Amino acid sequence: MFRDTQSSWLSTLRHDVPASLVVFLIAVPLSLGIAMASGAPLAAGLIAAVVGGIVAGALGGSAVQVSGPAAGLSLVVVDLVHTYGWRATCMITLLAGAVQLVLGVFKAARAALAVSPAVIHGMLAAVGVIIALSQLHVVLGGSSQRSAVANLIELPGQIADLHGHKVMVGLLTITVLAVWTRLPKRVKAVPAPLAALVAAAVTAWVFDWDVTRVDLSDSVTEWAFPVLPQGDWHMVVASVLLVALLAGCESLLCCVAVDGMHGGRRADLDQELTGQGVANMVTGALGGLPVAGVIVRSTANVRAGARTRCSTILHGVWVLVFALGFGSTITLIPMEALAALLVFIGVQMVNLGHIKKVHGHGEVPVYVVTLVMVILLGLAEGVLAGLALAALLALRRLTWVTVLKREDRDGRLHVTISGSLTFLGVPRLTHELRTIPAGTPVDLDLNIDFMDNAAFEALHSWRLDHERMGGTVEIDELHDEWYTLAASGARMFPVKSPPMVPDRWWLPWAHRRRHPIGRDMPDIGGTTRVECQLTAGAREYHRRTAPLVKPIFTELAHKQQPSHLFITCADSRIMPSLITASGPGDLFTVRNIGNLVPRRGSEPHDDSVVAAIEYATQVLGVHTITVCGHSGCGAMAGVLSAGVQAGSLPGLRRWLRHGYHSLATFIETEGDRLHSGALDVLCRVNVQQQLENLRTYRKVDEQVRAGKLELVGLYFDIATARVHIVPPLRSTPSVKRGDRRVLAAEE
Repeated sequence: MFRDTQSSWLSTLRHDVPASLVVFLIAVPLSLGIAMASGAPLAAGLIAAVVGGIVAGALGGSAVQVSGPAAGLSLVVVDLVHTYGWRATCMITLLAGAVQLVLGVFKAARAALAVSPAVIHGMLAAVGVIIALSQLHVVLGGSSQRSAVANLIELPGQIADLHGHKVMVGLLTITVLAVWTRLPKRVKAVPAPLAALVAAAVTAWVFDWDVTRVDLSDSVTEWAFPVLPQGDWHMVVASVLLVALLAGCESLLCCVAVDGMHGGRRADLDQELTGQGVANMVTGALGGLPVAGVIVRSTANVRAGARTRCSTILHGVWVLVFALGFGSTITLIPMEALAALLVFIGVQMVNLGHIKKVHGHGEVPVYVVTLVMVILLGLAEGVLAGLALAALLALRRLTWVTVLKREDRDGRLHVTISGSLTFLGVPRLTHELRTIPAGTPVDLDLNIDFMDNAAFEALHSWRLDHERMGGTVEIDELHDEWYTLAASGARMFPVKSPPMVPDRWWLPWAHRRRHPIGRDMPDIGGTTRVECQLTAGAREYHRRTAPLVKPIFTELAHKQQPSHLFITCADSRIMPSLITASGPGDLFTVRNIGNLVPRRGSEPHDDSVVAAIEYATQVLGVHTITVCGHSGCGAMAGVLSAGVQAGSLPGLRRWLRHGYHSLATFIETEGDRLHSGALDVLCRVNVQQQLENLRTYRKVDEQVRAGKLELVGLYFDIATARVHIVPPLRSTPSVKRGDRRVLAAEE
């Protein structure tokens, strides 16, 4: 136990302490800047950073997420400060924390993830634009206006009336921020925001520039206990819910993003929401800004090597020590430098990577509408507009059905239906299907993720009518078999049993086991004949599979190079490629009744298996010969009955004589008393005996002894779909007699 404790402390000293210092150096300037953008006392930003680090870090559900004042909330806070005053805003923050605490206790965190990311990204981008426009006026030596539109209108006049030193400080700060990321790695160990503010402060002090200094006196005088907001309580409640939901959503989305950056334990979202709630209650009571998880500091924490929550907590401690012991140094920072930092942060919040992501999912309209509405109308209105549009687009996707048609040279029409087939899409579906000429052979591909009863009835009725008019319809479902299940009368959504899994789901023609695969075709003489299953399957192979596997077979066309000779039973239930996960060109396969290998010189004489063995080992140069038997083998049942079950099949009775050595080995090991499992025991013994028969061929035996060839026995238990390794009768260093390992996932 002492060693574990010592190791934990060493890990903290090695990884978490350095990471906490990096985050601390980032957090101080960002907290001051966000407080300035929020219209709050500058000390409120430091209080939020301390509480976010210590309280949210200790109680939250993520080990590496860093919480503190968030730029995304500044727009809400500045409006609350103008409406209710600072002390009432602190009470709103406290009440919002209580709401988050209740939501976390009742396990509601996952519901926040249902908000469209396009809305969140659009909101943050709009906040970034608003912050950049408002603080750009401060950089230019003026003061920001109340709204983004007003800031934009006043910008040309502000540019015309430049204030020299103030503009130079702002430009210097932005230049350092832009260039810092391109400097050598050792230099970048100092965070860019800290370097920019230090450079601006030192330059302004050395050259005695006329700039506006940070003043903490207002922060001290305004800091007091929170008071209840005065005014319409409906608006107060709405403000509390807005702060709680926005801060909670931003924290949880940040938490999910940070989880993908490290390999440690995944975060508990409900615990994270609970921790955020307690932190907001504390920061509100102490006069701080609202707290949320912030991606910039969290990313820096992970990249700096943080392993545990100690890094987050320590960063809050360092901010507290700085605020109490070195707070006077903040007064050296020019306000224009803080404003320039906010301009830079605001521009970065318009993330092109986010735009690409939402574009890939067709949600750019949601992003743009949210961004524009937040800028023009306000945060709450813009978010509601984005959510409404996202809901409308989701409803549209549920009703949108795509029908594509393509005619082959042979006159067959390929129709692909994509989307969700609901009653809302039935009008479009029926309109498109009715344009198909009567009597046309149709291959219908259903690439759908849902089909309700109305859509099924419409599609099924069209199919029956089309076939009644002389046409043909072959339906192939590329994903779930909605049509097949409905046509078979199966329940689409069982109440107490799992969903039905169609037979042979791994095959493209799985649904045809329920419906006849053949179809009536006119014969030359005017009669009808049923198309062969394999002919229909070959047609389907040419239509679907051949284009996919053509590159493989083009490469294999010149020469075959299998690595295995696979000898198995002719039983139709044995599928070598399936049970061995092999593909084209892997197996040189021999199939016969009973997977028998006639011994050299045995009677009746048979050269077919011998020819395959010689060709595989001496021409193809295979490395492995595998004999695969199976449970319930009919050939072994015939051997066990001494040929009686072969009845009046003389060829079969002669062939089964090659299995008598297996019967002799079975009697030697099991005795002559038959029992209920005797057949399956014989099936296993037969595999071992056939491996022994292979050794009767001199070339095979020489290659085995030289280590150039390996003999492997497999036994496929049909009922359990399990493949077992069967060791040869001769013990080898790698396989001992009696081994019964199963080739399954647990290995």
